[in-house]
Amino acid sequence: MMTVHEVSKLAGVSIRTLQYYDKIGLLHPTEYTEAGYRLYDDTDLQRLQQILLFRELKFPLKEIKRILESPDFDCNKALEQQIALLTLKKEHLENLILFARGIKLLGVNYMDFSAFDTSKIDEYAAQAKASWGNTPQYKEFEEKAKNWTPEDEKTFAVQVMSIFSEFGKIKETDPASEEAQSLVVRLQTFFTEHFYNCTDEILSGLGKMYAGGGDFTKSIDEVGGEGTAEFANKAIQFHCQR
Repeated sequence: MMTVHEVSKLAGVSIRTLQYYDKIGLLHPTEYTEAGYRLYDDTDLQRLQQILLFRELKFPLKEIKRILESPDFDCNKALEQQIALLTLKKEHLENLILFARGIKLLGVNYMDFSAFDTSKIDEYAAQAKASWGNTPQYKEFEEKAKNWTPEDEKTFAVQVMSIFSEFGKIKETDPASEEAQSLVVRLQTFFTEHFYNCTDEILSGLGKMYAGGGDFTKSIDEVGGEGTAEFANKAIQFHCQR
């Protein structure tokens, strides 16, 4: 576990920024000490890396939150984009170094301004950003969410968690039971009505994400009791494989 001060130094992100990410639900710490101090684990740090990548691509925080919570999120794709973007920035810095050396050798009359050209970086960042908004589900979600207020977001979050609370009440039963399967249908219907067309394939991905550890598992187990996320995933997988 790392404290907020340690994470701040490691990532080069201010403590105030980390506190704000926690406040808006973008990056919750795994635990809090009895004194209320934030503690982050490796999963939290991985999510922070992804957040910082999308910040480099000029994404607003609200969009980053939606992408990271999307069933279509691909960590490997994000890392590939990060590598490509950093490579372009490295080339840009090398050009600036050569430009500065040229001035030193030739004097202030050295008039090559091409080193300041960031068009490649800007173009790549724009293409990468666009690639995360091209799925039908993301576009549908974006359309439905464009007029949401913060209160709407809280209401939907409460409604989703109420379903998981119901999962928690029956987590010691068979995930293939009629009661468990009715909750799966209820969850799938809710996502389709309020977010995007939640196909069985997407639902299966969501279930695996819920049981995969990190913020989702922690939040679900908090409302339903330990093991709720895993039980819900088993029920979802049974539904999707029938």
